[in-house]
Amino acid sequence: MIDQVNIYEATKLAMAEALDNLDPAPDFTLIDAMKLGYSKQELAIIKGDTKSISIAAASIIAKVTRDSLMKEAEQLYPGYDFAHNMGYGTKLHLEGLDQQGVCPIHRLTFAPVKAANSRFQ
Repeated sequence: MIDQVNIYEATKLAMAEALDNLDPAPDFTLIDAMKLGYSKQELAIIKGDTKSISIAAASIIAKVTRDSLMKEAEQLYPGYDFAHNMGYGTKLHLEGLDQQGVCPIHRLTFAPVKAANSRFQ
């Protein structure tokens, strides 16, 4: 998704989808930094994770969830050190790209991934 619309728009789409799936629907939405435009009952707060306990808690949940997904990705796509780098461009991750090329979860618009992809095509 990110490769098609950019990370900002993909984030907004994911948040809107998450809100659509809440039952009951929220009365008010606090958002860290970006305006979603999902409803009139929202507030975007710059550095919201330092100013709102709700945003801070959501940020922690998101990070723990992402870390868990990256540990699962390590099992599906070994050789990139996903279980330790959580998808960030560490030395071992970049070495995996150099040795194996890209895997389906890599963002092709991210410069190191784009470079590795062009070498393997």
